[in-house]
Amino acid sequence: MIEILYQDDALIAVNKPAGLAVHRSKMVGNAEEFLIDLLREQVGDSVYLAHRLDRATSGVLLVARSKAVAAALGEQFMGRAVHKQYLVVVRGWPEPAEGVVDYPLPGSRETGPRREARTHYRRLATTEVPIALGRYPQQRYALLLAEPESGRFRQIRKHLAHIHHPVIGDCQHGRGDHNRLYKQHFGCHRMLLHAWRLRFAHPVTGAAMDIEAPLDDAYVGLLRRFGWALPGVSEKE
Repeated sequence: MIEILYQDDALIAVNKPAGLAVHRSKMVGNAEEFLIDLLREQVGDSVYLAHRLDRATSGVLLVARSKAVAAALGEQFMGRAVHKQYLVVVRGWPEPAEGVVDYPLPGSRETGPRREARTHYRRLATTEVPIALGRYPQQRYALLLAEPESGRFRQIRKHLAHIHHPVIGDCQHGRGDHNRLYKQHFGCHRMLLHAWRLRFAHPVTGAAMDIEAPLDDAYVGLLRRFGWALPGVSEKE
């Protein structure tokens, strides 16, 4: 069962599990299950994607009950009227502790034209674990709040890799040695990127919507292991 965070006659907000592809595409390879199909069966009605999340990413995903609502939500995303907050665990401790990655990115085709892209980040917590890797006897990791202004393909993952603080568990843009460390020592087999909060205007009523997706057991277990708590995060306006 897909966890439903909110639903009405116009839209459904779900908590997408990590590792579940949203829909059929060339990017997801040999996936056997797709969120859009599972949700259609679960609610017994047609549903339409309003936006997308990477297969490895978890968190808030908006699904419309009609093509018109999907289009209206899509316009909000394209117009950057949707405020997005992600929780992400990265290698190292980014400096400064709060900043903006301003680095143009291509689309899904790496050879395509680059377009402007900006991601705000804020360090929420840090840890240092006594596990030797390479030439370092201890490893540093940080929990970040990431707020992308735009929605470029794999934007947060690419931006954090660009500043040499890749997302843990990212097979395409991350560090294989650190990904293996998390599997072997912490039993963590997922990418640690979670679409935590989504704020937007209801496409029919115009009411302010603020949807939050709880973390899964693997992510929560890691936060507890590191002694990390999620503070009340003040949001950028």
